[in-house]
Amino acid sequence: MTGASGVEAAIAGELRLLDPAVRASRAEAARLLHPDFTEVGASGRRWTREAMLDALPDMAPAPALPADGPPVEVSGMTGVQLAPDVVHLTYETVGGGRRVRRGSLWRRDPAGGAGGGDWRLYYHQGTPVPEGMV
Repeated sequence: MTGASGVEAAIAGELRLLDPAVRASRAEAARLLHPDFTEVGASGRRWTREAMLDALPDMAPAPALPADGPPVEVSGMTGVQLAPDVVHLTYETVGGGRRVRRGSLWRRDPAGGAGGGDWRLYYHQGTPVPEGMV
């Protein structure tokens, strides 16, 4: 992901993290999560990197979606580069009958660092959208 613009790389990474094959592989998911990763989930739970890596393989796709596809439907994903090494993404997901608005911050590891300049998910938050709300 180092050759793409920051926004393109972050979007590609975010979509990879929704792929069941990536979620099932601790090594693949670990490549995409920043060492200081945290998440505030739709449930309100605060996740650390290690807790997320432990849980991802058991987070099954939504029952209404194909098992070999993404666990959620994604819409409206957009991003803005806030600084040379920081991208903010926003989008919505629908899965399991629940719509969630999401925001992510992606950081690029410095060239020569552990990630070799790769973009990694630093922070993520999901907020459920009440039924009937636009």
